[in-house]
Amino acid sequence: MTTTGNYDTSDRTLCIRYRERSDHDIEQALAAIGRGETPEPHLEIVYHDPEDLHRVTHPEYLQLLRAIVQHDPDSIRETARLVERDVSQVHRNLTELAELHLVELVDNGQSKRPLVWYEAIDIDLPLVTPVVGSDEATT
Repeated sequence: MTTTGNYDTSDRTLCIRYRERSDHDIEQALAAIGRGETPEPHLEIVYHDPEDLHRVTHPEYLQLLRAIVQHDPDSIRETARLVERDVSQVHRNLTELAELHLVELVDNGQSKRPLVWYEAIDIDLPLVTPVVGSDEATT
């Protein structure tokens, strides 16, 4: 998984993409930097394991993300109350979301506060693998 770029605070959409692991993407980015080009600013998470993408769209995870965005809870315990679930289960789920870089768990006294900066997730899931060297692979 890789995270790239900066984001405009007026655009609060996280872009998630699934791509087969490819050195071509890295070579292309390095070549652009070598030419002095700056990529368009945005925040993007690229998952190379389809299981990671599956976890993002799991209903319990989406429920947690919605609760965090809508209610800005001060702790994991408060988040568990909002979704009416067991605190240990919510803690485990939020830890997995943090490992996926979808939630930040910030120390808040003796507890952890779940934070997200985005209000929407845009998922790009290509069904055809681009051929390296084709126009599709270079865009």
